[in-house]
Amino acid sequence: MGNVLSTNLLTKKYKKHFAVNGVNMNIEQGDIYGFVGENGSGKTTVIRLITGLIYPYSGDFKLFGVDNNSKGIGKARSRVGAIVESPSIYMNMSAYDNLKMQCALLGVKNEDKILNVLNDVGLGHLYGEKKHASDFSLGMRQRLGIAMALLGDPELLILDEPMNGLDPAGIVEIRELILKLNHERNITFLISSHILTELSLVATKYGIISKGKIIKEITAEQLHNECTKTTLICADDIEQLYKVVTEVLPQNKIEITEKGVKIIGDINYNFVLSAIINAGIQILNVQYSETSFEEYYLKVIGGANND
Repeated sequence: MGNVLSTNLLTKKYKKHFAVNGVNMNIEQGDIYGFVGENGSGKTTVIRLITGLIYPYSGDFKLFGVDNNSKGIGKARSRVGAIVESPSIYMNMSAYDNLKMQCALLGVKNEDKILNVLNDVGLGHLYGEKKHASDFSLGMRQRLGIAMALLGDPELLILDEPMNGLDPAGIVEIRELILKLNHERNITFLISSHILTELSLVATKYGIISKGKIIKEITAEQLHNECTKTTLICADDIEQLYKVVTEVLPQNKIEITEKGVKIIGDINYNFVLSAIINAGIQILNVQYSETSFEEYYLKVIGGANND
């Protein structure tokens, strides 16, 4: 799989303030790239640079292998759909009329696409309806915005805080829609968000940005390994407990503590506890803990801010 987007020291400066400062990020085809950062960290500025709404102060980027300073960047951007900050929806128009207007802007002449994209985002029941977008829920407006972006058959879909302000049902709908479009249409996503728990349910890769700088790029698999799971087993015979646990879990990191034996990583509890009991060891207590995505994020952000 090739790179859909790669940036090289991408920088945006406003007077003396660097909104984005030397950003390097890489998104491959098929990725759902979670772009994570606090408010004001530079997420939306990066998106505006990529979509051509603003121009870099320095640095550059490639979109589908096309340099941003080349004549072909316009054609490359035609392969991108984007919703920056909020969908560009006419509130006094129906879903159909909004999509018809978008077809005219994009030069799409096949009106069958309107029903197709409405079905794609779960709004097929609005086809032919005269209900205005002002009467839609926020989640419906978000999905209509995505439908408008889909009219151009994008290969990369950029969503800026798509779950912001949604109720739990709306968040689930957007999450399921992202996964569906990624799996069924092989659309690559760049999603900026500060709702880490929801992002962790869809993202395959993350870029963590703080104060205009990317401080960590990490795959979902690497993040899973970094978010440590720890089990502390306390027993009446710690030395014997350690011997049994190391025998049945040779792949795990295992440590002896004052209270018992600490196991790092995933384990099959039934298997491990049965082995301990069968060895005649009395288990006094079992404690489980896990570093969450939020804790990992705060640790990374804190480390960067202390450099």
